[in-house]
Amino acid sequence: MVFSSLSFLYFFFPVCVVFYYLSKNRVWRNTVLLVASLGFYAWGEPKNIVLLLLASLVAYLCGLWMEHLGGKGRPGGRKAVFILGVVLLTGNLFVFKYLNFFCRNLSVFLPVSVPDLALPIGISFYTFQILSYLIDLYRGEIALQRNYFYLTLYVSFFPQLIAGPIVRYQTIEDEILHRQETLDDVAAGGRRFIVGLAKKVLLANNVGAVATIIFGGRPEVYGSAMYWVAALCYALQIYFDFSGYSDMAIGLGRMFGFHFLENFNYPYISTSITDFWRRWHISLSTWFRDYIYIPLGGNRVKKSRWVLNLLVVWALTGFWHGAQWNFVLWGLYYGALLLVEKLFLGKYLDRCPKPVRWVYTMFFVLIGWVIFDLTDFSQMTAALRTMFAFIPTDLVRVIAADTAITTGVFYLAAGLVCSFPVLPWLKKKLPQTGPVLALENAACLGLLVLCVIYVISMSYNPFIYFRF
Repeated sequence: MVFSSLSFLYFFFPVCVVFYYLSKNRVWRNTVLLVASLGFYAWGEPKNIVLLLLASLVAYLCGLWMEHLGGKGRPGGRKAVFILGVVLLTGNLFVFKYLNFFCRNLSVFLPVSVPDLALPIGISFYTFQILSYLIDLYRGEIALQRNYFYLTLYVSFFPQLIAGPIVRYQTIEDEILHRQETLDDVAAGGRRFIVGLAKKVLLANNVGAVATIIFGGRPEVYGSAMYWVAALCYALQIYFDFSGYSDMAIGLGRMFGFHFLENFNYPYISTSITDFWRRWHISLSTWFRDYIYIPLGGNRVKKSRWVLNLLVVWALTGFWHGAQWNFVLWGLYYGALLLVEKLFLGKYLDRCPKPVRWVYTMFFVLIGWVIFDLTDFSQMTAALRTMFAFIPTDLVRVIAADTAITTGVFYLAAGLVCSFPVLPWLKKKLPQTGPVLALENAACLGLLVLCVIYVISMSYNPFIYFRF
């Protein structure tokens, strides 16, 4: 089930809200959320719910065991249990996400059979959430959750279950039992959800269709210019797709009294690659920073080791996105760019005008999205070659090829505007009076109606990050 589906908008969410707010105490409200979350996950993949429950159970039992051994003054045993939990959780992720990949590559050299294991939706996200709980508990940064069902609620909470953001336990540790739902939170959460839905339905789907058509077409027809347009369209698609989902998750969480951290901060206004990764998928980049990069020594080691640390982290970041070589290449691509910036280019960039730094950043970001999008290396290299080959565009044939391309120009322009912080700027300029707030609410309701119309009529409705 996806947030932009009629089944969610007209059935699942309204029923969940009604039962939630009819419940009189915190225990019953948490029970409603847990049952709803497990039902949400089971809607599309009922058998994989067992994996999620077992992963939660591993973290729960390891947490209790670590607490027991810590109280007995046995730090070595506590560490062994912690390592066991990490191995079991990462092993589960490896089997279902990466085993096919490794066996497929080994089969080129050895007689290895390739298993046919389907990827459970959201396994990367909920595994990283569980790992953050276990690691923070081992470090003594959070308290043990003694209630298995509350820990499972944290893991399975439906707003962020299948496509993030990666919510750390410490973010909502207190809110599981002591949150306060207010009308202001419900209203703000509803507006945030509608904005995210509009990003996904109105912008991501329409610009994404353009990118799919061009990258799947003939280079001699579309030419270099249109391939750059396709790269730009995909950049906007993945941004509005994922940030839209994050907005919906944050909005839904807020309607139930939870306050998740922001996951995007207008990454396409970045003026360096370093700046871009401070703004893009913040929950993932900070996860790798805090749990992989810093424990490896970060930048507090000799330069050769620091370079290795950075490349390892970015190779893993790429591999987290999918069991394909293009994702590893994409991660190493960004690792190399960040190394170049940190070693020598950064000091020269600081002296350049801001527009120059922005053009530099967007140039490499667009190339990166082509590497990310096209998993087939022959298609990827053909697309990159076309982008730099100065092949003229046959506009007549392009316009005749598909109406989605011509209508996509409008959504491309709208997407470019919305990728900049225009709305926050307007909100600062306008006084927050009754008429302005009423206008904002009316605009949100209008967007909701428009989104529902699009959901009813559209057939192209993918969520890119579901495959991760």
